[in-house]
Amino acid sequence: IFCCLCLSLQYLDRETVSATFIDSSGQFVSSQVTGISRNPYCGYEHQALSSQERVEEDSLLAALQWQVPDVGPVPFVKSTDPSSSYFVILNSAAFFKVGSQLEVLVHVQDFQRKPKKYGGDYLQARIHSPKLQAGAVGRVVDYQNGFYKVFFTLLWPGKVKVSVSLVHPSEGIRVLQHLQEEKPDRVYFKSLFRSGRISETTECNVCLPGSLPLCNFTDLYTGEPWFCFKPKKLPCSSRINHFKGGYLKGLLTASESAFFQSGVNIKMPINSNGPDWVTVIPRRIKETNNLELSQVSGTFPSGYYYKDQWRPRKFKMRQFNDPDNITECLQRKVVHLFGDSTIRQWFEYLTTFVPDLVEFNLGSPKNVGPFLAVDQKHNILLKYRCHGPPIRFTTVFSSELHYVANELNGIVGGKNTVVAIAVWSHFSTFPLEVYIRRLRNIRRAVVQLLDRSPKTVVVIRTANAQELGPEVSLFNSDWYNFQLDTILRRMFSGVGVYLVDAWEMTLAHHLPHKLHPDEVIVKNQLDMFLSFVCPLEI
Repeated sequence: IFCCLCLSLQYLDRETVSATFIDSSGQFVSSQVTGISRNPYCGYEHQALSSQERVEEDSLLAALQWQVPDVGPVPFVKSTDPSSSYFVILNSAAFFKVGSQLEVLVHVQDFQRKPKKYGGDYLQARIHSPKLQAGAVGRVVDYQNGFYKVFFTLLWPGKVKVSVSLVHPSEGIRVLQHLQEEKPDRVYFKSLFRSGRISETTECNVCLPGSLPLCNFTDLYTGEPWFCFKPKKLPCSSRINHFKGGYLKGLLTASESAFFQSGVNIKMPINSNGPDWVTVIPRRIKETNNLELSQVSGTFPSGYYYKDQWRPRKFKMRQFNDPDNITECLQRKVVHLFGDSTIRQWFEYLTTFVPDLVEFNLGSPKNVGPFLAVDQKHNILLKYRCHGPPIRFTTVFSSELHYVANELNGIVGGKNTVVAIAVWSHFSTFPLEVYIRRLRNIRRAVVQLLDRSPKTVVVIRTANAQELGPEVSLFNSDWYNFQLDTILRRMFSGVGVYLVDAWEMTLAHHLPHKLHPDEVIVKNQLDMFLSFVCPLEI
C-alpha cells in the first residue's frame, strides 16, 4: 500500500484527511491510497457506502496503518527496553523563547542494550513545569530505524522539563494489532430473555460465529448490527436486558505476555542522556501579540495547562469556579449528554457542584441511567443517556438501548439546546470499521440537527488516556484509543461542532492517567464545554 520511503507519524496531523507521513529526508509527504487490505468482519466490507464515504474510510484506515516491520518472532530480550533507551534534548544549552520549537531525539534499545534497528513503538511525551502546574503534549515522529523525534511548542516561560514514556514496545503493538483483527469478540455480551417463569441467557455481539439460530436486533433506522443467539424456548421479543458478559482469558502465549509487563514495558519512563530540561524566556510584548495571532489557525498542541488551568490556544476559556456562574450559563437550556461513562462524569460533576441542579430519581440502575436533573427555578434540564451497544455496562434494560443518532433525530434543537457526545471507550476491541460506521451515523444526525436548528450547540468529547496493566492493555490500550481518537477528530472536522480535547487534557496533566480522570481534569473539561455554550463576549 505504501511506498518504501513512507514512515509513520505517531501523532497524526488531525487537521487533514489524507494520510500524512515523514519520509527519510524529513519532508512531509502524503500517501496516495487506493484501497486498504483488511480482514473481513461481519460483512463490513460489503457495506453500501457512497463513493465519498468509501474514500473517507480508506483514508482513515490508511492513516492508521501502524508501521511495524514484519521481522518474524522476536524474543523478549530483543524487544524494546525503556530502561536502557534514552532521549537527548537537541540544543539543550540554548535559551528558548516562548513559542519556540523544542526537538528531542529518542533512541530505543533492547534488553541486551543493543540499538533497535526498526520502529513501531508507541511513545507518549510531554513538557511540564511542576512548580507552575504547567504541561503540554508533544508530537512523536517515528523514523523506523530505532530513532524517534519529539516536537514540542514551548508555551510558557521558566524551567521546562521533558518526559518521554514507552506505552508499548513495537513487539506488543503487533500483538494488539492481531487481537484487533482476529479477536474482536474478546469482550462478550449477554442478554436475559424471560417470559413468565421461563428465563434464558444467551451471548450477544456485533456479529456471532457459527450457524446457530440468531435474534437479529439490528437497528431499523441506523442499520447498526446487533445479534444474540436465539433462546431455545423463548422468542426474540422476550429480551429483557443487555449486560457485559466478560473478558476472554488466555489470549496470549507466554512469549507474547512478556511484552505486557507492569513495571517493565507498559507506560514506563525513558530517561534522558544529559539534561532533561531547558530554560524558556518570555517574549517581548510585540512578539507575544504576534504569537497569539498566529495561533488562531489551530496549531498543535490544542492547549496547555498553566496553574492547573487548561488554556486552549484557539480561544479564551472561561473559569466557572462558582455554581452561580454555571447556573447563569445554563439558564433556560436543555442539556443532552450522550455516550459512555466518561461523559456521565460531566452529569455527576454538575449535579454535585451546582446545588440548584437536583437529580430526579428515575429508578435507573446505578452508573447506567438514563439520568435526569432539574433546576426549576432557573429552568434548566440536564439529561444523560448511554449509547447503544456495544456497551460494557452492568445491566441496561432493552427498552433503554437507544442509539445516539436516533436520539439526535428526535431533538428539535435551537439556541437553548445543548448536546454533548462521548462515544469511544466501548469500541476499543473491535475492528476500526465498526467505530467508523457508528460515527458516520452520529455525524449524519448531527448535520441534520444543525441544518434544521443552526443555533444548537453540539460538543464532542474526545477519548482520553488511562491507566494500563497487562490485562487492560489487551482491551482498552491507549494505542487502541489513540486510533479511535484520530478517527473521531477527522470525521467531525468541518462539521460545525466544538471539541473538548480530553486526550491532550489527560496526557498534559501531572496526575496519573485514569479512564475516569480526577476532578481537576473534569472541571477543566466542563469549563471548556461551558465556554462553548456561553463564550466570552468580546
